[in-house]
Amino acid sequence: MKNIYSLLIISALVISCGGDKNKSIDDFIAEGDLKALRAKKNEIATSQKALAADISKLDSIIAVLDDNKKLPLVSTITVVTEKFDHYLDLQGDVKTKQNVLIYPEMPGTLTRVYVKTGQKVRKGQLLATIDNGGIESQLAQLKTQSALAKTTFERQKRLWNQKIGSEIQFLQAKATYEASESSIKHLSSQLGKFTLNAPFSGIIDDVIKDQGTVVAPGSGSEIFRIVNLSNMYIKVDVPEAYLGQITKGKEAKVFFPVFGETINTKVRETGNFIKEGNRSFSAEIAVPNKSGLIKPNLMAKVRLNDYTNENAILIPQSIISENAKGEQYVYIAQEPNANNEVTVKKTIISTGKTQNGKVEVLAGVENGNLVIKEGARSVKDGQKVQIQK
Repeated sequence: MKNIYSLLIISALVISCGGDKNKSIDDFIAEGDLKALRAKKNEIATSQKALAADISKLDSIIAVLDDNKKLPLVSTITVVTEKFDHYLDLQGDVKTKQNVLIYPEMPGTLTRVYVKTGQKVRKGQLLATIDNGGIESQLAQLKTQSALAKTTFERQKRLWNQKIGSEIQFLQAKATYEASESSIKHLSSQLGKFTLNAPFSGIIDDVIKDQGTVVAPGSGSEIFRIVNLSNMYIKVDVPEAYLGQITKGKEAKVFFPVFGETINTKVRETGNFIKEGNRSFSAEIAVPNKSGLIKPNLMAKVRLNDYTNENAILIPQSIISENAKGEQYVYIAQEPNANNEVTVKKTIISTGKTQNGKVEVLAGVENGNLVIKEGARSVKDGQKVQIQK
């Protein structure tokens, strides 16, 4: 079409130049007659405008009569309702409330260590013993004395019931027996402090003191570290704006960059107060650890489900435009004809939340609508286009 324009304009120039005694443009320039030059310029400009108008008319007629005209090609998406889950992204570290150091309660030599690093233990299992300094022998003697005191007391009791003997003898025997029993309980309690038992089921993470080491209560005298890797969690700070959305039982996704794996879990607890420093509340997310690979202090990315719409309309964010008033809009295609030709309509929309490049449409688009996707930035309202097959 551009070639046609050029040929017509050149022809007009030739004709116009030949109309004045076959003078060329160069002839007018050589003469240097300003008035003649201006007149020739106006003559050519008038001819050019007339030719342009004629070409425009021809284009209009051709567009109507041409059955093989090329329409702009676009692609569309059919809008359907679907479930939409929106997530709040946070970051935290893995923790466990059962990660403790075991200290001795009594001083002495570590006579026996029954476990090793990495070993699984049960709650109450014997881990180590400390030399009790003869308390065990004392306890055995006390038990022998207590047995004699018990026999004496029982005999005095039978005699007293038969009104034989004095009351003072009965009371003395009773007091002796009760005192021995009390001493046995006290010494047994003391003896129990010379053994170290697992406070909960878990794994011996570290055996800190070796067998034969002299230990004593106090800082720096820890003997074992025991960790339970089956009851772990992540604590995160949630902005107070989500107080009504993030509650106990809410769905959560935990991603571990080290493993490249995601675990589906839930919020097991939320805090009961707002922290003044960052205006947030805490949330605990349970972390199942069947594989045993997850360790305390491991970094994790947490996604908390703060919004769900069971029948949401979602469209790609890339096809949404915005006008000078700040209104968002898309182009909707009518039902295509046999040649996949449609007329597009500009539609103002209202949007909600965004997730993974998709936007929730609250108003303006309905289920089943055809929305222009490829070519959405180049079409105009009312334009006729062709949908790519």
